[in-house]
Amino acid sequence: MEPLKGKMTERSSSESVSTRLQRVAEASREAQGMVWTTLSHHIDLELLKRAYQRTRKDGATGIDGQTAKEYAEKLEENLQGLLDRFKSGRYKAPPVRRVYIPKGDGKKTRPIGIPTFEDKVLQRAVTMVLEAVYEQDFLDCSYGFRPSRSAHQALSALWSGLMDMGGGYVYEVDIRKFFDTLVPSHLRTFLDQRVRDGVIRKAIDKWLKAGVMEEGQLRHEELGTPQGGVISPLLANIYLHEVLDCWFKKEVLPRLSGRAFLIRYCDDFVIAFSTKEDAMRVIEVLPKRFERFGLNLHPDKTRLVPFRCFKGRDPGTFDFLGFTHYWGKSRKGVPVIKRKTAKDRFTRSLRKIAQWCRRNRHVPVRDQWQILTLKLRGHFNYYGVTGNANALERLVQEVRKVWRKWLDRRSQRARMNWDRFTDLLKRYPLPRPLVTHSAYRVAASP
Repeated sequence: MEPLKGKMTERSSSESVSTRLQRVAEASREAQGMVWTTLSHHIDLELLKRAYQRTRKDGATGIDGQTAKEYAEKLEENLQGLLDRFKSGRYKAPPVRRVYIPKGDGKKTRPIGIPTFEDKVLQRAVTMVLEAVYEQDFLDCSYGFRPSRSAHQALSALWSGLMDMGGGYVYEVDIRKFFDTLVPSHLRTFLDQRVRDGVIRKAIDKWLKAGVMEEGQLRHEELGTPQGGVISPLLANIYLHEVLDCWFKKEVLPRLSGRAFLIRYCDDFVIAFSTKEDAMRVIEVLPKRFERFGLNLHPDKTRLVPFRCFKGRDPGTFDFLGFTHYWGKSRKGVPVIKRKTAKDRFTRSLRKIAQWCRRNRHVPVRDQWQILTLKLRGHFNYYGVTGNANALERLVQEVRKVWRKWLDRRSQRARMNWDRFTDLLKRYPLPRPLVTHSAYRVAASP
């Protein structure tokens, strides 16, 4: 069937941004095959203001060195100029500034891209409009970088599915350099199925071709999405929605003899199977499916894990979204899947705090305590799940050690021995571990 042509008339200026985007969402939901040919008129000054409000103001600066504070000095003028350039096609996407940050092991680094602040605002505006369309298409198995969805919902769905199956076989998958190897031509084909608005598509093309600035040298990459860009996760979701999610639902599941389900958080995903035979069949075809779209699986980080709770056998463990998943027993002695902070994530968190303590050891103790308290509470907000109290407590103990270590090196005269540090902790106690998420409660799908 020929796709419908989506075209909405101009709305009155009094109509709110939320109302307009809701109308786009409703139209997209009612006509799943509709192709939008006009969407850019929804990006006006009011929507750009909303996009500006949602853009982080404390991020690193792009190649122009402009901060959010500087941009805000002439906000109305800057946003109007941005809108005019975007609508007329004169907007030029600036290259992203590439920097390198340590990976989980602290030995290797990974590149990230930093767009200019203005580019972030425009990407946010385009993302808001595209989300209204694509949120109606994305499947329930996808959780990453989507409105009203979270990593903890993905973890809860994974726990529920595996418990319901009584365990099984977990295919733990790692896509090698996904954001760097995504093929733009395939992405454009996927976009054609839903959005053909010329203004928006030109902007996306400009971001795909903007290039990377590193040590004063401009390089244009043939593959990949805008590194570090606000729109990058959405483009990644569109890509994997077609390459993985829809394929798994429509082509794979009907051919399996047992039960199976997929949980994906952006480019991080696992597939659970009730039978080994089904798992082996998918393992054989999945790499071929990905190669067709320019993607490759990491051979050392992709594996099939037997994950069944049998007496006398190793039930296996696997990592997903920063947690190690393993079989244990509930307080009633019933086998249950538990989670603890993954070793690499624990090490990374502690290393970052230790580095902060070293750099800020001469800051007033009260100020240090306030920041450390915020850092630990932030850690608890994510890793504070049922059954993970031991790992949380161990982190607090290690933080105490590194804090005392660097306080002790503030001065040769006033050393910070353990007795003095114990007294200091009475005045400035570090927060106790806090469980903020139930491992056994599945959040309802939005």
